[in-house]
Amino acid sequence: MDLGGLDLNLLVALDALFAEKSVSRAGERRLHLSQSATSGALARLREVFQDQLLVPVGRKLVLTPVAEALVDPVRNFLLQAEAILNNNPAFDPASSTRKFRLLMSDYVEMVLMTEALPRMEQVAPGIRFEFVSNVDGGFDALDRGEIDLSIAPSIRLTSEHPSEPLFEDDFVCVVWSGNSRVKSRISLDEYLAMGHIVVRFGRRQELATFDEWFIERFGHERRIEVVTTAFNLAPQLLVGTSRIATLHRRLALSYQRYLPLKIVKPPFEIATLQESMQWHKSRDRDPGTVWLRSLLKSVVPHARVHLARGPKPHTQRSGDRRPWAV
Repeated sequence: MDLGGLDLNLLVALDALFAEKSVSRAGERRLHLSQSATSGALARLREVFQDQLLVPVGRKLVLTPVAEALVDPVRNFLLQAEAILNNNPAFDPASSTRKFRLLMSDYVEMVLMTEALPRMEQVAPGIRFEFVSNVDGGFDALDRGEIDLSIAPSIRLTSEHPSEPLFEDDFVCVVWSGNSRVKSRISLDEYLAMGHIVVRFGRRQELATFDEWFIERFGHERRIEVVTTAFNLAPQLLVGTSRIATLHRRLALSYQRYLPLKIVKPPFEIATLQESMQWHKSRDRDPGTVWLRSLLKSVVPHARVHLARGPKPHTQRSGDRRPWAV
């Protein structure tokens, strides 16, 4: 095969430049090179392809038509090269030093990875993990093969890549234990009249979470008083207020062990949430990714037991005689 003297590492640089459309960001975020070294790589690429590839328009760099036509072929080539290198049937987690990048919400980190990481450290002490937030949906990172595994609600999966269900969760209402307005039950009118804390994602908080999407779908309008971008903040923001939040049961039970929270059943049925794993099609048979998926599935039952039999919920403070409702 004659590659015309092309250094294949230049294709890695080209892919980074295509993704960032910035010499400095491509060097800093993806290539770990100085701006001058990245500029040098771009100059060599321009010589190879006899095209400017990226040209300045105002303060931005935009791809030329030649570059636009190269984006997918270059990315697919690199993914196939990675698949060849990782396709080692002798993958041994006990001796591997591989780094996995996982895309997930902070909710999944809390209820699943706190159970998975101790197990992983026992069986694969040299393997490293990087958790990436899915605040923008994460489809670009998945399509580009920049992550090894995504864990997201099944309703948000893409049909372009293989997936597998991981676990299910339902929803509960959560309030501060000192909230005298909420007893052991709550009516729909009471629920809608209360101030709500909700979680939204996206740079402009335009991505609603599953509970908000479901509730609005059936015509219920809540009085939203606080919007946060982290599931893990919602239980903490309830303490000392008269507000309410609709959260995953697993998350609520986890925080009830540490915070003075009361859990009640929602005044209407909310569909069960299913979280699924999804990975790039080029990694479908990658032994490392297959091992990772298997281990995560194996800890799900233990995570349920951990929640059911874990430490007792936060005890009531002296003088607080209001009952806990679970």
